[in-house]
Amino acid sequence: TTNALLDKLNLAKKKLHEKEGYIPVEGVDALIKRLYKDGVQLAIASSSSPKEIETVVKKLGIKKYFEKLVSASSVANPKPSPDTFLLALEKLGAAPENTVIIEDSTFGVKAAKAANVACIGFINPNSGNQNLNDADVLIESFDGIDKTFIENTLLRSQGKPLTIASTKRLFIRELAVSDIPDIYPIYSDPQVKKYIDNIDDYLELEMEKQKAYIQNVYSFYGFGLWGVFGKTSKKLIGRCGLENETIDGTNEIMLSYLLDNQHWGYGYALECCEAVLKYAKEQLELKRIVAVIDFDNIRSIKTAEKLGMKYEKDVVFNNRNRHLYSIYL
Repeated sequence: TTNALLDKLNLAKKKLHEKEGYIPVEGVDALIKRLYKDGVQLAIASSSSPKEIETVVKKLGIKKYFEKLVSASSVANPKPSPDTFLLALEKLGAAPENTVIIEDSTFGVKAAKAANVACIGFINPNSGNQNLNDADVLIESFDGIDKTFIENTLLRSQGKPLTIASTKRLFIRELAVSDIPDIYPIYSDPQVKKYIDNIDDYLELEMEKQKAYIQNVYSFYGFGLWGVFGKTSKKLIGRCGLENETIDGTNEIMLSYLLDNQHWGYGYALECCEAVLKYAKEQLELKRIVAVIDFDNIRSIKTAEKLGMKYEKDVVFNNRNRHLYSIYL
C-alpha cells in the first residue's frame, strides 16, 4: 500500500540520517532566512513523516521560519497527487495563484502543477536523475534567489509581464501582446524605422511575432527587448533591452533601443539604457555588452559614448555597414 511504501522510505531516510547526520542543501538555509525576513509565508509539504519533518527542522535550526509543517501521511494520496500541497495551502490560508513551490523531484513538480501552483525546479545533484521539465523555471543553486525572483516566477507562470527596472522618469517591463498596438505606430514612424531592421508592415504579423517572443524569449534567456513607459503618463514610449546576436562571427549580447521621436533629445535613451546595463550587470551577471550603430546615427553614437561604451571596429550587420561599440561591466 501507499502508506507502507512511505513507512519504508521514512525508515530508510532515518537510518541514513543516523549514520551521516543532517546536511542541508547548500544555500537553502540562507534562502529560508532571506524569504522569512522579507515577510514571505513559508511551509514545508513533505513525503516524510511528521516526526521526521519535526526532527529535521529542529536539527537544522530552521523550525521558527515555517508557519506550517505538512506531511503526506495526513492525506489520502501522496505526490504526484496534489493532496499534500493542497493541505499546506489550506493550513496557510494561501491561494494557489499567490503561491510558489520549490521542488527537486519529478513527483514533486507534477504535484505542484496538479495543484495549479507555480513551481521552481531545483536541479539537486543529490536527488538523482529527476525530470523537472514541467517546472516554470529551473535553478542549479539558491544563490541570488530572493523574494523578487519568487514574485517573478509567479508572474511568469501566469503569463504576466515582469517589471525590469524603475528610473526617475521611466519604468521598463516586459512587453505584453496588448502593448503591440501602442508600439506599432512608433515602429512605423519613418524617422524611427530608418534605423530598425526587419519591421513588418502589418500589425497582425507583428502581433503574432510578439506572442511567440513573449512565450519563448523572455523566459528562455531571462532578457529580451522590453517596453519603456513614462512614469507619469503610464504610456509606452519605446523599447529597450538586450538581444543575442552573431556579429562578425562572434556571439554577442547586444544593447538595442528605440523611442518615440517626441522623446528624443531629453535624455530618455541614456536613462533607459543605463537601467538596462545596470540590470545586465547586477541581475544577469553579464560581462560584455555591445551595440551596433549606423554611421549617420549621431544621437545613438553620443548615447553609447555617454554610457561608457567604446568604439571597437566597423562591422557588417544585417547587410549594412555599422560601428561596433562595446562595454565591459
